[in-house]
Amino acid sequence: MTARHLAGAMALLCLSGCTTLAGRDPLQVTMAGIEPLQGEGLELRMLTKLRVQNPNDSPIEYNGVYVKIELQGKTFATGVSDASGTVPAFGESVIDVPVTASAMRMAHQVFGVVRGGGPPEKLQYSMTGKLSGGAFGTRRFEASGEFPLKPPEAAEAATTM
Repeated sequence: MTARHLAGAMALLCLSGCTTLAGRDPLQVTMAGIEPLQGEGLELRMLTKLRVQNPNDSPIEYNGVYVKIELQGKTFATGVSDASGTVPAFGESVIDVPVTASAMRMAHQVFGVVRGGGPPEKLQYSMTGKLSGGAFGTRRFEASGEFPLKPPEAAEAATTM
């Protein structure tokens, strides 16, 4: 009977821990900058600067970062960093993460554009990742959007013709 009570108490503790995690607002992560890095052979390396905003009333401690960048629905670059630090409550931090884009992935995307009849008018991107903070402290994030590939003047001229 004691083991049963202990198992029940453990289950309640786990459930109450999960409910406190569920009340947190999601992180807001944007790419604040990109700098070139030295690559190896058939790869493109870049240092991405991620601006992480914490809209919660408690700080987020992290020890490790992962990011994946997709273009047009296909993986473009991925990166990891063993950076550690804290994103303050109702604050923000910029975290540097080196990413690698394979030349083979880039060639595959270029061939997909060529087969599709030319370059798209907009480039869709998405970014997913996580700030690692242990078993219950890992915070996942995602962001997406699109970039117009035509200059605004060209888009306006195309709509008036």
